[in-house]
Amino acid sequence: MVSVGRVARAHGNRGRVIIDPDTDFPEERFSPGNTLYVRRGSQVDGLSISDLRFHRGRPIVAFGEVTTMDEAEALASADLRIPEGTLGSLPDGSYYQHELIGCAVETLDGVAVGTVSSVEGDVGAHRLIVADGDGEIDVPLVTAICVNVDRIARVITIDPPEGLLALNPPRAARRSD
Repeated sequence: MVSVGRVARAHGNRGRVIIDPDTDFPEERFSPGNTLYVRRGSQVDGLSISDLRFHRGRPIVAFGEVTTMDEAEALASADLRIPEGTLGSLPDGSYYQHELIGCAVETLDGVAVGTVSSVEGDVGAHRLIVADGDGEIDVPLVTAICVNVDRIARVITIDPPEGLLALNPPRAARRSD
């Protein structure tokens, strides 16, 4: 299962929720008729979307199984997931976030940089957050820098421009300045 968003809070008194989407395809992921899955304790429940509208870029969703404000409030902070097998294929050079998180990052000459801990940014301006043991390095997710993404081997090879890796020196180096 992969995350497509998180319930921000209840909306109104009829069981609707506002979602913070974690997808580039919110209209598709949250369209009526789709089912999203939430973990409640040790149980995973399916919630069928019965209505969708957008307000300030965020989906406001009604689930068939959630009809009261109390039920909607109980979903606050719930991670909304879909089966990985339902994801469509992406064009070459595009990746789902879950495919990148956990990948090792190394330079063209094989020097280890760190591991991708998250992906941030909006469409067209994504960056990899690479944990290097002493801090984080932001690496723009562009083909000029990320020259090879091997999803099978879980390795991203980068050709960083001069100074990119020095922008975020390890904490020990920052303290000595």
